Amino acid sequence: MACSPSKTSKTQFHDVKGDLFSCPATDSLAHCISEDVRMGAGIAVLFKRKFGGIKELKNQNKKTGEVAFLKDGDRYIYYLITKKKASDKPTYESLHKSLEAMRSHCLANGVKCLSMPRIGCGLDRLQWEQVAEILEKVFAVTDITITVYSL
Repeated sequence: MACSPSKTSKTQFHDVKGDLFSCPATDSLAHCISEDVRMGAGIAVLFKRKFGGIKELKNQNKKTGEVAFLKDGDRYIYYLITKKKASDKPTYESLHKSLEAMRSHCLANGVKCLSMPRIGCGLDRLQWEQVAEILEKVFAVTDITITVYSL
């Protein structure tokens, strides 16, 4: 499904069943990691294999509530820092702050299409209903189209 940015300034959300990595190559991607950039489980392992950049991410020295990123052609790969260590669990507050940091970067860099899994809801065990509410609130006044992939 190709991203079609909204003509109005209202964020569009799409939920799709399928593989996140089958999204359009122009979509920026986002997922959650810890400050230690371990990425040893869940979808983070796939991001690590596909995009690498571990040293570059670590050198950004981002803390919980911030966002690290890699540039991949014309798009960004966002790493929402939602917890200190891989073994920790994020809070809705840390996720909210990371999403705000990502929103600022998206707006400053012209990102219009963002694809992500149900962030924070796999191994991190946050509840999707609350996460979706936070996502909608954070991106409400943007024209960024967000596609959420689930298997």
